[in-house]
Amino acid sequence: MEPTDNKAPKRRHDEAFKKAAVELWVNSGKPAQQIAQELGVSVWNLRDWKKRYLPSPPAPARTLEQAETENRALREELQRVKNQRDILKKTLGIISAPPDNGSHA
Repeated sequence: MEPTDNKAPKRRHDEAFKKAAVELWVNSGKPAQQIAQELGVSVWNLRDWKKRYLPSPPAPARTLEQAETENRALREELQRVKNQRDILKKTLGIISAPPDNGSHA
């Protein structure tokens, strides 16, 4: 006796179908479950297609004031890091300098 498989055979959907399915879902206002059932596809497929074919909304543009604030903070951080670097350079110079024991050859 052969095992019965209740799963439907996998179907391949072309790109046009996937894009149309996503567009239908987004524009219909219906839940993904309902659209998936109407089209005979998995909800997970529909969500994957949405990620792939529906561009994500652009990030909100920063205002000039936000950019200036970020720029000021970055300049302050840069100055702090430069100061730390200079201190480390001086410390390294002191540590690596040959000892001065007062004898002149």
